[in-house]
Amino acid sequence: MSPVTGLAPRSIAVVLGTRPEHIKLAPLIRLLGPAARVIHSGQHYDPAMTGVLPGTASSGEEPLWIGGQHRGIQIGAATAQLADRWRDDRPSAVVVQGDTNTALAGALAANSCGVCLVHVEAGLRSGDRDMPEEHNRILIDHLSDLCCAPTSGNAANLRAEAIPGHRITITGNPVVEAVRQTSRDHQAAAVILGDLAETDFALATFHRPENTDPPARLAAILDALASTALPVLVPLHPRTRRRIRELGLDPSQLGIRTCDPPPYPAFLALMERARVLISDSGGIQEEATIIGRPLIVLRKSTERPEALGALVRITASPADLPALTADLITTPAAGHATTPFGDGLASQRISRAITTLLGKHPASPPGGPSPALQAPKQLAPEAAKL
Repeated sequence: MSPVTGLAPRSIAVVLGTRPEHIKLAPLIRLLGPAARVIHSGQHYDPAMTGVLPGTASSGEEPLWIGGQHRGIQIGAATAQLADRWRDDRPSAVVVQGDTNTALAGALAANSCGVCLVHVEAGLRSGDRDMPEEHNRILIDHLSDLCCAPTSGNAANLRAEAIPGHRITITGNPVVEAVRQTSRDHQAAAVILGDLAETDFALATFHRPENTDPPARLAAILDALASTALPVLVPLHPRTRRRIRELGLDPSQLGIRTCDPPPYPAFLALMERARVLISDSGGIQEEATIIGRPLIVLRKSTERPEALGALVRITASPADLPALTADLITTPAAGHATTPFGDGLASQRISRAITTLLGKHPASPPGGPSPALQAPKQLAPEAAKL
C-alpha cells in the first residue's frame, strides 16, 4: 500500500503507549508515511511489551515515559506533556486507539489544544463500570471528531449515546491487517516451546487487575491451568510476573511452562500452533477469530461480543477452564471460518476519513475549542459493508 498523499509531513500525531496500540496502529502509520508523527507515552515501560514493528519508526519523537505509575498520574502526566508539546508545534489531527490511559490522555490533550481527534476502535462497550477501560473509551468517543467503529454494532453503541452520525464511520478493525501483514516467526516460537513443539498445548495469557490482584483468584487461575487436559504455556505480562513473585507462587511446580512476552511475530506463531487459547486480553479475542483458534475468555464481561460463538467462550470462573478446554478440543473449527472484525482494509478507510475530516475542519487557534464541540459539519460516512 502506498502512503496517502495530501497530508503535510508530521501533521498527524499518532499517540500510543502499549503493545496492542502499536500493533493495531502499525498499518495506519505505514499508510500515513511521512505525515505520521508517532509519540510513545511509555505506558508499557517494560521493553518486552513495547512491540515496535518494522516500518513504524517514531520520526525522532522523544518518548514521554509515564509507565509504572497510578492510572490518574499516568493520564495527568501524559495529558500535560502532550498539551505542552503541541502548544507551539500543533498537529493537524491526533489519532488514538482503543481504551488505554495513553489514548485518553491523547484525547484530552487534543481537545485542550483544539486539534481534531480521531478514535480508532470506537464504540466498544462492555457495560461493566468496574473496568477502567470502559470509562476511558466512553470519554474518548465523546471527545472525538471521528469515531472509527470496527463493526455496525459498535456504531450502534455510539448512536445510542447520541453521538451524531456525521462523527461515526464504520471501518473494520486494523487488527485484521496487522495479523495478516505480520510474518510469523516460527523459529523463535519453536525455541520458546522446546519439547512442547511436538505436542498439543494451551497458550494462556492473563494480565487484567481483576485476575492478577486478588491473591486467591490468581492462585485459583494457576491451579485451574494446571488441571487442564493440555500442557500450558504462559507468556507472563510484567504485572502478572510481579504478582506471582510477590505472592510466592511457583507455576513451574504446577507443571506450567512460563516465558517472557515474545515479539509479536513469534506470539502469532505460538497462537497458530496452540490447540486452545486462554486469555483475558481484548486483542486476543480479535486475533483468535482471524487465525481461527478456539479461545476461552477469562473475564466476567467483554466489549467484543461479536467474537463469542462456538469457538470463543467466556467465563469468569477459573474452575470452568478444564471443562471448557476439553470441550473446545473436540469442537469443529468450521464454526469460525471468518472474523467479524472486517476485511483487512480498515487502515485505508481510516486514512481516507482523516483526509476528509481535515478538509472539512479548519484548524482552530491554539487553546480554541475542539472541533468536536463546534457546530456539526457533515462528514461523509464510509459505512462500507464489512
